[in-house]
Amino acid sequence: MRTFQKVTTDTVFNAVVSKGSLSFIKKDSLNRIKPAAENPPLSFKKLIHFCFYLLFFATVMPGCKREQVVNKSVANDNSNAMAKARAKSVQASMKAQLVTGLGGGWGSTVGPAGDLFIPDGQAGAILRVDPKTGLYTTFASGLPQLIPDVGIGGISDVAFFGGKAYALVTLVDDPTLFPTGQVNGIYRIDGPNSFTVIADIGAFNVNHPPSGFEFDVSTGVLYSIQTYRGGFLVTDGHLNRVLYVTLDGNIEIVKSFGDIVPTGLAVKGNQIYMSQAGPVPHLPENGKVLAFSLNSPTVTTVASGAPLLVDVEFGRGETLFALSQGPGSGDPEGSPAVPNSGSLVRVNADGTVTVIADQFDRPTSLEIIGNTAYIVTLGGDVWTLDNIAVPPYGSNNIKRLLHRHS
Repeated sequence: MRTFQKVTTDTVFNAVVSKGSLSFIKKDSLNRIKPAAENPPLSFKKLIHFCFYLLFFATVMPGCKREQVVNKSVANDNSNAMAKARAKSVQASMKAQLVTGLGGGWGSTVGPAGDLFIPDGQAGAILRVDPKTGLYTTFASGLPQLIPDVGIGGISDVAFFGGKAYALVTLVDDPTLFPTGQVNGIYRIDGPNSFTVIADIGAFNVNHPPSGFEFDVSTGVLYSIQTYRGGFLVTDGHLNRVLYVTLDGNIEIVKSFGDIVPTGLAVKGNQIYMSQAGPVPHLPENGKVLAFSLNSPTVTTVASGAPLLVDVEFGRGETLFALSQGPGSGDPEGSPAVPNSGSLVRVNADGTVTVIADQFDRPTSLEIIGNTAYIVTLGGDVWTLDNIAVPPYGSNNIKRLLHRHS
């Protein structure tokens, strides 16, 4: 069994904000990441910012407050918005730490046998975690690692299709800012140390830039991957769009957005649910769960009211849950979420969200097995929370959501 130790750094990041996405780069690296022919200033001003500050590793404070109902109309004071919500009784059990000391990342998935698979961007590896014991091993290694001078990237997410694992890799190359020749895209895992690139999304993005907002990283920031109709959906939190990628590498833009910062994905039938972090300063009303299909241009807001949403998943009884990283600290503007301010919320049919558990430290990814939530944090921890959905079970929840937003 190979383990990965949590890495910390005291390197200072220089951040510049523009609209919904923050960009950052290490101050001592400004002269190293430059085009060969020119030396333009690297503002990275629209690179997504909500969960990637590698210098902020901290221990999650235990505890689970009572549920809180968050109204769609909220105060602009992000720090107090969730606390001012109406309290309800909580049915979920106390959260527990399953594992700590992973390399840190922002994606996860459940494999065919029920294990958790979590990327380690620093090591260029995918870890397999036993959801009962927390023991973990290296499932695959040798994939592109994050570039230290960029500070984020490498493997961002994992998905399974037909028994095969596929890794989503991002920010390992940009032809202008940090040219390396590596591929940003989807890698099929062929063995413990072997893989095949099936889709070069970075090259596609360079050749198909978005319009309507400014961006700096032409290859994009690929955040999440989800199987769909014999292929994959991929969100790009920097170029603000959703791609559909086939197994033979064809890439299509299926949804384009303004500067909303798309993040996590969940699928029920033909309906796609997506979380959005929202623009700076990450007001709770801008943290949304959206619903759409590829058969219609319509995109509807299913719920809002939790700041900086980074993932969305279905649980028992087709109850929809979302993961909030918490309100931004605001010092400076575009800083990461306030420490230990993340929460798991339930999506209600009336468009509100209800807090199930809080005080997670910069959570980045959510998986649900049975009636237990598994929450991955940026610092390399995995937390569990049992009994997140309550009876009566059935399809009424999703039917109400679809009826309201059809």
